[in-house]
Amino acid sequence: MSVPVFAHLQRHVRKWALAFTAVAALIAGVLAGTSPASQAAGSLPCDIYQSGGTPCVAAHSTTRALYGSYNGSLYQVRRASDNATQNIGVLSAGGYANAAAQDSFCSGTTCVITVIYDQSGRGNNLTQAPGGGAAGGPDNLANATAAPTMVGGHKAYGVFVAPGTGYRNDHTNGIATGDNPEGMYAIFDGTHYNGGCCFDYGNAETNNNDDGNGTMEAIYFGNIKVWGYGSGNGPWIMADLENGLFSGVNQHLNSGDPTINYRYTTAIIKGEPNHWAIRGGNAQSGGLSTFYNGVRPNVSGYNPMKKQGAIILGIGGDNSKGAQGTFYEGVMTSGYPSDATENAVQSNINSVGYGNGSSGGTGFPSVGSKTSLRATTSCCTGDYIKHDDADSNVVIAAVNSSSSSTDKGDSTWIVRSGLANSACVSFESANSSGKYLRHYNYKLQLAASDGSTTFQQDATFCPQSGQNGQGFSLQSVNFPDKYLRHYNYNVYIASNGGSNAWDSATSWADDVSWVPASPWAP
Repeated sequence: MSVPVFAHLQRHVRKWALAFTAVAALIAGVLAGTSPASQAAGSLPCDIYQSGGTPCVAAHSTTRALYGSYNGSLYQVRRASDNATQNIGVLSAGGYANAAAQDSFCSGTTCVITVIYDQSGRGNNLTQAPGGGAAGGPDNLANATAAPTMVGGHKAYGVFVAPGTGYRNDHTNGIATGDNPEGMYAIFDGTHYNGGCCFDYGNAETNNNDDGNGTMEAIYFGNIKVWGYGSGNGPWIMADLENGLFSGVNQHLNSGDPTINYRYTTAIIKGEPNHWAIRGGNAQSGGLSTFYNGVRPNVSGYNPMKKQGAIILGIGGDNSKGAQGTFYEGVMTSGYPSDATENAVQSNINSVGYGNGSSGGTGFPSVGSKTSLRATTSCCTGDYIKHDDADSNVVIAAVNSSSSSTDKGDSTWIVRSGLANSACVSFESANSSGKYLRHYNYKLQLAASDGSTTFQQDATFCPQSGQNGQGFSLQSVNFPDKYLRHYNYNVYIASNGGSNAWDSATSWADDVSWVPASPWAP
């Protein structure tokens, strides 16, 4: 056996041994009665990667700590009313995001996420992406309340990337360059994607331009088919290696890379000299599957790699920003992690219970129940959202005990799991089965689902604390700066100030706040 081969084998044996130790430690913690909700120190993703010999060099999350000892800020928000900022930290060391602090700070106004802090200590924070070769900038910032979730039984918020939104760090510390080995994972909303370029998280160019094949190595999630693609209709986990999204060794189709669309999806890419892999799974339960494990693509320019070491989120390396998606947490490592280490990380991800808890937030009527939505503006506290029995219009109108059974039925809604995002809600008419509240040209109407992604998004709303301190405000999932609002007795999705009459800032907080009341038609 040659010396180089022997050294390579020694390196991998050491990694396997360290990974086994990490898995054994995790199992020991479970057997000792460690509570998943407590996120006990030493059992979190970056602790596991450290034990496996491939430490985190970037760790980003808006939902929880990724080290058992981490007690700092997760992210920063900025509110529209006065441009003040506030850091959002964890409830305790190694714990979950303090979403209540955000809710309090952003009450009565809107907030965007300005910084996603790096928990590794290397300062690899993500901030507003500048322009690049594909598109100008700076990019938009994510609405801070557009991706509500539950994790470990606690409310939290993800990073909702609408087209045009992007984060970046071109001046990093410790991120792999050249052909050096690295790994990365992210948790995405597997139901929020499109065919735009490119919803990425990972390693990119430091000058925001397309510098040629092999100058990137990032996780891509979506269903674009311009470059590579997998089996089915997508979405797929692929590697963005610049000038190509790869699902395996071939430039285009690799049927071993399946469509994967779990509500919470774990996505993994890792690479070392002439070797890389794609892995993925359900972040809520079960293990990881390997979709590709082999040599670099059979296209020139990718072996050796020429990685530059910037970090991107939601965009391509040249600032292509036509994609959409939702990010909850992710890390990048130094060194090529073993499958055993990643499997232990996946076990930790499973244990924290993404999505567990009541859909729609604390106090909102549960999925399957009926409700009537009452206005809170002083003019209209006896008015409810109702559909017009004669057509598809949606209005607010007075309803009381003397109203007709038709009017009572028209103002009663069945709360359904959000058609486009199960952490949010949709409203099905109680007396017109199969028809939902949806916006069309910003105006609300009652319509039957056509099964399209557009309809599902138009009919999905995320309950937030009421902007005026009463009840709830219902945020559009695909226009996260807009909320259900009554204006001149019609119902729209509206922003707080804008070009449309119904975007008027006058009484906006009152007009977008609704109290879920007992259903008029039980």
